[in-house]
Amino acid sequence: MSKESYIDATSAKAAPATTTKQRTWKILFFLFLANMLNFFDRTIPSIIIEPLRFEFKLSDLQLGLVTAAFTLVYAVAGLPFGRLADKGSRKNIIGWGLLIWSGFTAMNAAAWNYVSFFLVRIGVGIGEASYAPAANSLIADLFPPERRARAVGIFMLGLPIGLLLAFFTVGSIAEYFNSWRAPFLLAAVPGILLAIFFFRMKEPQRQQLKTATAAPAQTVHQPVRQLLKIKTLRWLILSGVSMNFAAYAGNAFFVPLFQRYFGLSLTHAAVITGCVVGVTGLIGLVLGGMVADRAHQRLAGGRLLFGAISLFISSIFIAIALYLGNQSLTAVVILLSIGWLASYNYYTTVYPAIQDVVQPNLRATAVAVYFACMYILGGAFGPVVVGALSDHFSNAAMLASGSAVMLEQFKAIGLHHALYVIPVALLITSIFLYFAARQFKQDCPE
Repeated sequence: MSKESYIDATSAKAAPATTTKQRTWKILFFLFLANMLNFFDRTIPSIIIEPLRFEFKLSDLQLGLVTAAFTLVYAVAGLPFGRLADKGSRKNIIGWGLLIWSGFTAMNAAAWNYVSFFLVRIGVGIGEASYAPAANSLIADLFPPERRARAVGIFMLGLPIGLLLAFFTVGSIAEYFNSWRAPFLLAAVPGILLAIFFFRMKEPQRQQLKTATAAPAQTVHQPVRQLLKIKTLRWLILSGVSMNFAAYAGNAFFVPLFQRYFGLSLTHAAVITGCVVGVTGLIGLVLGGMVADRAHQRLAGGRLLFGAISLFISSIFIAIALYLGNQSLTAVVILLSIGWLASYNYYTTVYPAIQDVVQPNLRATAVAVYFACMYILGGAFGPVVVGALSDHFSNAAMLASGSAVMLEQFKAIGLHHALYVIPVALLITSIFLYFAARQFKQDCPE
């Protein structure tokens, strides 16, 4: 991609004249709320995983396949939604997406067996796939490059807060109603209400290409091939695969780990998991966004280099936490929390970098391609691989003990051993980000 092919209209210090500062932050706030609800709804199955396992008599592999199915559909459906967001009304895409995924979330409460639960989660995935490409495209139009990481950091606060609310409330709701179905019904209501705002919202003006020869969005030929010519983007896609592998594996199995391995109740295990993957994100995304912006201003590729260092630190702390086993719950929680906090710097470094190296009329498509790869090859396989390894190590522990019956203690050992793939994936992510940082200056226009 030629550096002269386009000029980012957001290079000015202020947002576009057609969007007031007040309206800009209002839109970002509601994008954050929708993102929070997005992660809340998709997290519910990971919290009620043990009641679901006992009721439908499932293996860890089958549980992992539920997450994989959601993730695969989410990724594939994101591609056409990305092209649609580059051409059509992004606010309407988000509004309809909210209605669809909220409706299917409510339908999960009516599942009568594993297959029905599985199929409804696919519907949730289709609805949620509409959101990320349109939302990231809106943010790129609302904020200039030098403020984009901070804006993305605020937007991505929806991830840890959504996880935090889910882990802090879903377990209690399920235990209060004595049913894992209740949280799905309650979660559907705010999505329907939030959709109303997006339908009524005024669409922000898109950035315009300055050169007359630049192709408008609707005439771009072979957009995916054009995007994959950007070397930095290729490294970022690879990093997304390994990062999502680790993130989805952890989010899917941390609650059952604390239940099986440490003997905690559903509510207690969910709250601790919320602290590990949720509270840490509040700190990591806010502070990480500010540090990433400063690194970007001082050094080309500095933002991505900061991400690489953060992911390396994350892998070390999580590996140590798993190595400690069940000797000290407190130490394990502290180490896991530090590791997960460092991993959140991934989002405030990579998401802005994608917008930096991709021309405005392909940004939503770029996000969709990136998401498709990271979810199909990473997010989908993370829970499946951990589930399969957990079953394998559980059987190995059972055979080693001489028992002919699969006991919960063997399931605990198997899951613990399987989770070692998480720090390995985070270390690989760190390496990919390092190479992306080295290439960034050549691909980012002046």
